[in-house]
Amino acid sequence: MAGVSEQRRLLRDSAFVRIRDAIIDGTLEPGERLLDGELSSWLGVSRTPIREALTRLESAGLVETKPGRYTIVSPIDPRTVADAQVVTAAMNELAVRTAVPLFTAADMEAMRAANHAFDTALRAGEVVDAIAADDSFHRVAVDRAGNAAVRAVLDQYTPVLRRVERIRFASLRGRDSVAQHARIIELAESGDADAAAVEARRNWMTLDAYAPAD
Repeated sequence: MAGVSEQRRLLRDSAFVRIRDAIIDGTLEPGERLLDGELSSWLGVSRTPIREALTRLESAGLVETKPGRYTIVSPIDPRTVADAQVVTAAMNELAVRTAVPLFTAADMEAMRAANHAFDTALRAGEVVDAIAADDSFHRVAVDRAGNAAVRAVLDQYTPVLRRVERIRFASLRGRDSVAQHARIIELAESGDADAAAVEARRNWMTLDAYAPAD
């Protein structure tokens, strides 16, 4: 039974991640209907993990469901984005403040490497790669902090921002984040946890960059 439960969890998690990523990268567009049968065929899994994944995505604000009527990709709502941004910024601030005293040389190198990859992707116009590198950069502090509650909150709310962050990273405004990342690294290396944490919060609080165009 344990093996069956683990397999079910893996299928559910895989379906969640693949549908979530398709929403973030625009493969599944706002307002697009999500049909269990089509998603099942696309992902090669049964409808049960699909439905479970859609329930999680609805909790994350990426999917809307009207029972018995439809399931769609949620429209990008400025208020929802702004709310998610405040929470995400606060959680990253907490993670950095906790992590800085615990950072190792390997952590600092991982952050530098992620920021270099981020910079390279932005220069090449590779938005998907830029988002992945940005995730890697911030994940160093989250992982080092080791706070499961912070990680859970970020897992829920960061994808809401990533949908519209494609707009930011496709523009010159995305270049600002490279410098902010470098500043976080500099402050962390100096041991200034409070200043690094404030800079991490600022990195997420670029509200005008997240607002979708009218």
